[in-house]
Amino acid sequence: MCYEIAGHKIAIVYMDDHNDDTLLPSFERFRIPDTQDTRLTVTVDDSFQMVRSSDEVGQFDCGGCNHGVYSLENGGYQFEVSDIHNELCSCMQTNADFSECIVSLQHPSLNQRRYGMNNAMMISYAFRFATENTVLVHASVIRKNGYGYLMIAPSGTGKSTHTHLWFENIPECDLMNDDNPIVRFIDGELIVYGSPWSGKTPCYRNIQAPVGAFVRIKQHPENIITRLDPISALAELLPSMSSMKWDHRVYRAVSDTVINIIQTVGIYELKCLPDAAAAQLCYNTVKRA
Repeated sequence: MCYEIAGHKIAIVYMDDHNDDTLLPSFERFRIPDTQDTRLTVTVDDSFQMVRSSDEVGQFDCGGCNHGVYSLENGGYQFEVSDIHNELCSCMQTNADFSECIVSLQHPSLNQRRYGMNNAMMISYAFRFATENTVLVHASVIRKNGYGYLMIAPSGTGKSTHTHLWFENIPECDLMNDDNPIVRFIDGELIVYGSPWSGKTPCYRNIQAPVGAFVRIKQHPENIITRLDPISALAELLPSMSSMKWDHRVYRAVSDTVINIIQTVGIYELKCLPDAAAAQLCYNTVKRA
């Protein structure tokens, strides 16, 4: 099975009869005819024996779910993806540059297998293409007049609420993605893409738009918007990017892309109430013609 996500072509190879593309329903709109021109291959093989003596890098929280990360002798990694109940859903081993990955699904439940497979794909994609001016962003992105505006904030603090307010109060807006859009530089232009990963909102759109701005949402008793200076912008943007601080190659690439983003588009902070006036203030400040 081949897919194209934000212009990057990937392949998924299923080795077991009981595993197929129904594990990834959100990928269907990104499906392309089979091709040899892929940069990432993920093999799904439940019989694959994972390493249990690898060196632990750490246990990392991902939206309340635990992901264990271990280093391997070949320079790659092993990821162990667990759900909110701490049940193991998938294991994945990668080579050093994430171009070749193998996934073993570890749970009998279809929903948990989908969860484990989806997270393995998100991890492998983010770190495979980090060195190609591509970042996976924890954001909700709304499109207006052909530009995509990315709202960033920690989970549960208002980014989806704010994009919904744009949708309700600013004519001709549409939601591109509600949790993990992809941002990529192509020929010097910063583009935001929809992706197969959109959190709890099923918004899996194979679309793209030039980036209009990034807006950091913060709850506040009144509506105030300011453009951030480069240092403040870096402090707000970098934690919103999928990255691995322990992998210098990936972390350096993500940091370089974030610096380029700051030099290319406006980064704002919106302290706001969850009301229509906040959406209007934000749009009137950051809008691109």
